[in-house]
Amino acid sequence: MRDCYCTVNLDQEEVFRTKIVEKSLCPFYGEDFYCEIPRSFRHLSFYIFDRDVFRRDSIIGKVAIQKEDLQKYHNRDTWFQLQHVDADSEVQGKVHLELRLSEVITDTGVVCHKLATRIVECQGLPIVNGQCDPYATVTLAGPFRSEAKKTKVKRKTNNPQFDEVFYFEVTRPCSYSKKSHFDFEEEDVDKLEIRVDLWNASNLKFGDEFLGELRIPLKVLRQSSSYEAWYFLQPRDNGSKSLKPDDLGSLRLNVVYTEDHVFSSDYYRPLRDLLLKSADVEPVSASAAHILGEVCREKQEAAVPLVRLFLHYGRVVPFISAIASAEVTRTQDPNTIFRGNSLASKCIDETMKLAGMHYLHVTLKPAIEEICQSHKSCEIDPVKLKDGENLENNMENLRQYVDRVFHAITESGVSCPTVMCDIFFSLREAAAKRFQDDPDVRYTAVSSFIFLRFFAPAILSPNLFQLTPHHTDPQTSRTLTLISKTVQTLGSLSKSKSASFKESYMATFYEFFNEQKYADAVKNFLDLISSSGRRDPKSVEQPILLKEGFMIKRAQGRKRFGMKNFKKRWFRLTNHDFTYHKSKGDQPLYSISIENILAVEKLEEESFKMKNMFQVIQPERALYIQANNCVEAKDWIDILTKVSQCNQKRLTVYHPSAYLGGHWLCCRASSDSAPGCSPCTSGLPANIQLDIDGDRETERIYSLFNSYMSKLEKMQEACGSKSVYDGPEQEEYSTFVIDDPQETYKTLKQVIAGVGALEQEHAQYKRDKFKKTRYGSQEHPIGDKSFQSYIRQQSETSTHSI
Repeated sequence: MRDCYCTVNLDQEEVFRTKIVEKSLCPFYGEDFYCEIPRSFRHLSFYIFDRDVFRRDSIIGKVAIQKEDLQKYHNRDTWFQLQHVDADSEVQGKVHLELRLSEVITDTGVVCHKLATRIVECQGLPIVNGQCDPYATVTLAGPFRSEAKKTKVKRKTNNPQFDEVFYFEVTRPCSYSKKSHFDFEEEDVDKLEIRVDLWNASNLKFGDEFLGELRIPLKVLRQSSSYEAWYFLQPRDNGSKSLKPDDLGSLRLNVVYTEDHVFSSDYYRPLRDLLLKSADVEPVSASAAHILGEVCREKQEAAVPLVRLFLHYGRVVPFISAIASAEVTRTQDPNTIFRGNSLASKCIDETMKLAGMHYLHVTLKPAIEEICQSHKSCEIDPVKLKDGENLENNMENLRQYVDRVFHAITESGVSCPTVMCDIFFSLREAAAKRFQDDPDVRYTAVSSFIFLRFFAPAILSPNLFQLTPHHTDPQTSRTLTLISKTVQTLGSLSKSKSASFKESYMATFYEFFNEQKYADAVKNFLDLISSSGRRDPKSVEQPILLKEGFMIKRAQGRKRFGMKNFKKRWFRLTNHDFTYHKSKGDQPLYSISIENILAVEKLEEESFKMKNMFQVIQPERALYIQANNCVEAKDWIDILTKVSQCNQKRLTVYHPSAYLGGHWLCCRASSDSAPGCSPCTSGLPANIQLDIDGDRETERIYSLFNSYMSKLEKMQEACGSKSVYDGPEQEEYSTFVIDDPQETYKTLKQVIAGVGALEQEHAQYKRDKFKKTRYGSQEHPIGDKSFQSYIRQQSETSTHSI
C-alpha cells in the first residue's frame, strides 16, 4: 500500500496540494481547486507522490495537459494514464537569442565565415528547490564537430539577463594544415546547428540540473545574415525508448478551463446598460438578465456573472428583489417557497457566497476547528456504534456541539453583511404579502436560504467553504453531518420536527431541542438579519427590537440655556428608530429615525476624558454616548452601523473629537458645521469589498448569450406566436417564462443586436491581431503550439472568407 498525495502545477510550479490518502492504491481525493491563472503557461500538470517519512517523497507519475488541449477535456470527467517523470522532460521558460553570420577576410585574402551567437536573456525559468542560479552553454554542432562555450552563472534569478556573445568559426580557409581542427576541406553550413542548454548551477554533489534546451539549424541564416527570435525551451531529446504507459496507473480529473478576452469598458456599454436596468423592467421576466436565466442550460451559469456584475455596480438588491418577488407570485404553496433551483434562488446563493464568506468564517470557524481537533465520538445510530462506545455519552457530545454551533449562528446576526440583510428583507416582505394567512412564511422564506443553503452546507462540507484546508476524516465528517441535519431542522421552524426525520434515532435526539427557547432564538435571529433601514416608515409591520440597555449620554444642547451634563438613560434600537428613555418602559425622551443616522463612530478619549465613548451623527448635531465597557461599545457601534449602512446621506468624513470651547478639538476648525477631518470607517470588513471586474463579467454574459443564440431566436419566435396566437401553448415554446410577449420581444431584439455587435468586434480584433503578430516574438515564442494551431485556424477561416 502507499500514502499518496497529488499536486497541481502550472508547468513546474506547484500551486495546490491535496491531503495524503494513507494505505491505498486507489486513493479518492474529491478535492476542488479553483484558481485564476496569473501568468502564461504551457502545461497544466498533475503529479502523484508517495510520501516517505525518512527520505524525499518519491514521484510515482504525472499527467501533463498542454494548454491548447485543455478545451478537449473541458468540464468532462476523464481518466488519464500516468506518465513517467523524467527530469529532462520537465521544462518551462523561454530564451531570447540573436545569430549573425559574417564574412571575415584573412591576411592571405581568403574568405571564411564566423558566427556570432548572442544570448540576450531568459524568462520564466523554474525555481528548483527554492532557488535558480542559471547559466547557459552554447554549442555549435555538426556531423564532424562540436564546440561548446559557457555563460557566467547568474545568481538567484529565474529571469537572467546574460547579454553575452560567443564567436564560432563556421568555415576555415583552405590554407589550414590537415592537422588542424577538422580534416575535411569544406563543411556544409546547412548541416550545422546551434544548441543552447540552460542549467541550474547546483551546490550539491549530484551535479547541475538541466533546465531545457533549444536547437536552431543554421539554415535560418540562408535568407539573411542576421536572425533574432524568442524560443520556448524544449525537453532534452534523448531518443530513449518510452516506457510502457500502462504500468503506473491512471488519474481521474475534471478540468474546467475558461479564457476571457476582455475589451475596454466602452465596448460593453450597450449590453451592460441593458442588463443593469433589468431590475426596473416591468414585468421582470422581460428583462435581459431574466432572459439569460431562461436560455442557459443551468441557472448557475447565468447566476454567477449576473450577481458579480450587479454587485459591482451596487444593483444586486433591487435586481434580486424583483426576480424573487416574481417567483413568489408564481408560488402556490407557502411550504415550497424558494425550494426550486430557480434563477432567484441561484442568484441569492451566489450573493451569499460572495458577500457572506467572511461572515461565515467569523461565525463557524472557531466551532468547526474545535470539533475537528477534539475528535469526540458522536455516533447516535445504535447500528453504527463501535465496540466500547456509549450511546448516552455520544448523545451528550453531539448535543454540546449542536448547542455550540446553534448559538454561534443565532448570535451572529449583527455580523450578517448588509447586502444579505437587504435581500432577506425583500424576501420576507414579498412572502408576507403573498401568503397573508401564514404568519410563519416571513421566517421560512429567509431560513430556507440562511440555514438550508448557507450554514448547513458549510457545516456539512467545511473544506468547500475554506473552513478547513482539506476533507475531514470519516468520523468528523459523520459528526458534522449529524450537526448539519439538526441545525437545518432547528432553522426551518417546521411544525412537527421529530416527524421530519426519516431516522428514529434522529427523532429521539431531537427531543433535546424541542423547547420554545430554540424557536425564539431562530425567530429573533431571522428578525435581525431581515430588517432594513430603508423601508417605508409607514410599513404596517411592528418595529423589531434589535438592542436595548442603559448607557450614559451627554446633553445635546437643544435647549438654548441649560447645562450640557451627562445622564444615565435607557437606550432602545429598533429597525425603525433609535430612542432613549428615562428608564425602561417609559415614553421616549428623544428619537432618531434610522434614516437620519449619518455615521456611527468612536469618540476620542480626550474629548471628555471618558473611555468607551461613541457618537451617533445626525444632520444637525452628534449624540455622544458612553457604553459600560469596550465590548458593549463595539456591539452598539456595529449594530447601529449595520442598520444605517444603506442610508443615502451617509457621511464619508467625520470629526473624531467633540466640538468644545468654540472649536473642534481634532482639527481646531471654529465652525460647528465644518466638514469632518477623518475618513469614516466602512461598515463591512475590508475583504468584502469585492474584487470584481465589471467588464469581464459582461464579456462572460456576452459569451453565454452568444453560445445560446439559437435559443434566443427560438424565444423570439415564441414571443411572436404568443402575441398573435392566444390559443393553447405550443409544446416547443412552453419551456420559456414569457409574461409579456411584446416587452420580451423588444428586449430580445436589443440583446441580439448587442451580442452581434460584440461578436463583430471580437472577429475584427482577431483578424488585426493575426496580421500584426510575429511568430518568434516575446508573446509568441517559437515552439508555441497553441499559436501554431491558432495560425492554422486563421488561415483556414481567411481561405473560407475568400
